[in-house]
Amino acid sequence: MNDNNMKKTVLHAIQIRKSFGVRGNVQQVLKGIDLRVVEGEFVGIMGPSGSGKSTLINVLSTIDQTTEGKILVEDVDISNMKNAELSLFRRNKLGFIFQDYNLLDTLTVKENILLPVSLGKMKKKAAESEFQAIASELGILEIAHKYPYEISGGQRQRTSAARALIHGPSLVFADEPTGALDSKAASSLLGKMEQLNQQRSITIMMVTHDPVASSYCSRVIFLKDGMLYSELYRGSKSRQAFFKDIMNVQAVLGGDHIDTV
Repeated sequence: MNDNNMKKTVLHAIQIRKSFGVRGNVQQVLKGIDLRVVEGEFVGIMGPSGSGKSTLINVLSTIDQTTEGKILVEDVDISNMKNAELSLFRRNKLGFIFQDYNLLDTLTVKENILLPVSLGKMKKKAAESEFQAIASELGILEIAHKYPYEISGGQRQRTSAARALIHGPSLVFADEPTGALDSKAASSLLGKMEQLNQQRSITIMMVTHDPVASSYCSRVIFLKDGMLYSELYRGSKSRQAFFKDIMNVQAVLGGDHIDTV
C-alpha cells in the first residue's frame, strides 16, 4: 500500500513509444509505457539488457524524443516543445547526474556546482547560501576550492549531484550514477541521495542495473521487452528486506550487466 494518490504528480508519461530505424527495419524499443511519479519519490528503473530502461530515461529527461505518447512534467506537456523552449525548461526544471560526472576540469568544485544558477535568475546571495547547504549535506564543502582532477571519483559524483540540485529542480534524473564508483563510494553517494530525497522531498528517477543501488529507492520499476513488467514499493521495509525483494524479481527477469539500449 502507498499514499501516492494523495501527492502532487511531478511526471506523467502516457503511452510512451519509441522506435529506431527506417521503414522495413524498425525496432520498437518502448511499447506503450504509462508511468506516474509523484513529488518526493525516489524511483529506480531496472530491467535486463535491452529492456529499454536507458531509452526510457532518455525520453523522460528530454535527451531524446518519443515516437508516440505524451510526457507531462508538473502538468506541462514537454512532448512537442521546440528546442529553445525545451532547453529553457530543462535548465529550470530538471537536474541530471551522469555516470561519467560531466564536470569541467577548468572549473573548481564550487564553480561546477554553481554553473546552472549562473545561467539563471538566482541572486548571488541565495546561490551562495544554497551552495553552502548542499555542499555541506553532500560532504564536499571542504574541497570546494579543488578541481575535478584533484579529487576522488566519489567526490566528483557528489559534486555532480550538488550541481544537479543547486537550482531546486522539480525532477532529478540519475543515469547509472554509481557505475564508475567502488562499493564504498557508491554507498556513500546513495546514502546522501536517499537523505536528500527524504529531507528535502526531492524527486529522483534513477536507472541502474545494481539491486544494491535500487534498494535505496522508495519504488523500483522493472522493464521487460520495452514494457512495464512489475514494480515494488519499499514502504516501511528495511533496505536489506527491500534488496531481497528486488533480487527475487531480478532472478525471474534474468541478470543485467551491460545495457545496450
